[in-house]
Amino acid sequence: MASAALRDELDCSICLITYTDPVMLRCGHNFCRVCIGRVLDTQDGAGFYSCPECREEYQERPALMRNIALRNLMENILLTPPTPTETGICCTYCVDSAVPAVKSCLHCEASLCDKHLRAHSKSPEHVLSEPSTSLEKRKCSVHKEPLKYYCSKDAIFICVSCSLAGEHRGHRVEMLDELSEKKKKKLRNVLKKLTIKREVTEERVQSVEERRRKAQEKAARKAERVTALFTDIRRRLDDLEKKVLSEISRQEKEESLPLSALIQQLEIKKDELSRKMRHIEELCKMADPLTVLQEPNTGDLCDPEEGGGDEDTGGHDRQPHDVDDLDVAVISGTLRKLCDIISGIRIYREYPADILLDVTTAHNNLLISDDLKTATWTNFELNRPETAERFQDYTQVMSSRRFSSGRHYWDVESCGLGEWMVGMCYPSIDRRGGQSGIGYNNKSWGLFRGQRNKKYSLVYDSKVVQLPYQISSDRVRISLNYEAGQLSFYELCYPIKHLCTFTATFTEPLHAVIWLMGDSIKISGRMSKWEQLERVTRGLISELFQVS
Repeated sequence: MASAALRDELDCSICLITYTDPVMLRCGHNFCRVCIGRVLDTQDGAGFYSCPECREEYQERPALMRNIALRNLMENILLTPPTPTETGICCTYCVDSAVPAVKSCLHCEASLCDKHLRAHSKSPEHVLSEPSTSLEKRKCSVHKEPLKYYCSKDAIFICVSCSLAGEHRGHRVEMLDELSEKKKKKLRNVLKKLTIKREVTEERVQSVEERRRKAQEKAARKAERVTALFTDIRRRLDDLEKKVLSEISRQEKEESLPLSALIQQLEIKKDELSRKMRHIEELCKMADPLTVLQEPNTGDLCDPEEGGGDEDTGGHDRQPHDVDDLDVAVISGTLRKLCDIISGIRIYREYPADILLDVTTAHNNLLISDDLKTATWTNFELNRPETAERFQDYTQVMSSRRFSSGRHYWDVESCGLGEWMVGMCYPSIDRRGGQSGIGYNNKSWGLFRGQRNKKYSLVYDSKVVQLPYQISSDRVRISLNYEAGQLSFYELCYPIKHLCTFTATFTEPLHAVIWLMGDSIKISGRMSKWEQLERVTRGLISELFQVS
């Protein structure tokens, strides 16, 4: 039997009611699974988690361990009827002390303890029930007899006299004990079903918690990789900055040394010229012609430009190369590593292609958007004129742009409602007949995505090869290396997945081509942020240091 104090221990400290699916933290405290889950959700942005009871902190979200022993104990106690001490009803005949009652007699309208119950009358009119202070509710208000029957038609409890009276004669009357057992049986069946549902719900909760845990771990790993990547980028950029500044400083010193020597030589020459000028000025001021004519070395004084020009300066009078002509080869070579850093963390090196759909080639069941970027399949035909360029038998459309060289890529994204095929084709592909479909000739290559089996297939020259990959994304990238004769397909999931590569010797320009059935395709050829950064960096290097 459970005491009131023990029942209090079965209350959750968060919701203050009896545990529902009790779980335990590593610190040993128990809570309802839903209650502690809500508390932990509110602590997600705090950087740490703590127990609501003891405030023990956890760096990561703590795992919730199901407390099976507590759950079983709780169910047993809740299903156990309350003991006499918990009812607060005492024996009527124990006047000397308050003795808990175990039964109440409806006939005597008294409560009995174990001792007085053994001596109580066993006659049929003495009906025993669970201890109660409101015995009058268990008696007929008219005949003052115990309620023993239930009238289904009138939906009321009645006594023996009521069942024999005329107002209930002919009605369906059942004994309370039998009716109670029937209801208990139904309740047990409901309890069994609810138990199964709760177990299924618990399994789903555990499954969802496991998925959330894996998602958090995956996000943490991604964040760690991104942090390490940018830390490495910053380190390499710092190294490059130090190398460039060091090279500039070295070249500055290398240029300054000969210039300093030259300045010193020029200063000496300037002083010598100043001395000669002062001497000449003194001669010019003399009035005695004999003194002027008798001055030695007058040739040197009269023609300072002749003789000794380079000899006086030791050949340093030659003009040095312009200071602006720094040796940028080393600097630019170092800065090119910046592009290598950016290119090293990109997946592709080719440039994105700006693809526009050519309405003149679109089948009449394909709706082309105003920006010429989206093709949508419709079950009604559009009123477009039939031309030699338009596809007649396959719901296909080509791009207006053709590719005859270089490396390019473009992305497609579907709404995932039907089937589609993307690829490239020659402009000489047939526009009607069985040979006009993508891959059903030797002038086109296609990647088919099915709707039923969720698989990819390669189609070329009427041959279909199914790929083993399961579809996990609605986005696909088509990559062309014209000179290498390679046409590759990638699924843009995380991480990016290479599906296949066609190898051929292209003999004509290539157009992008799409086939649709019950779906919509959107084309994207925008430049990625890494490509934009690389292009800007290369432009800055070319502009500042004049390197290609």
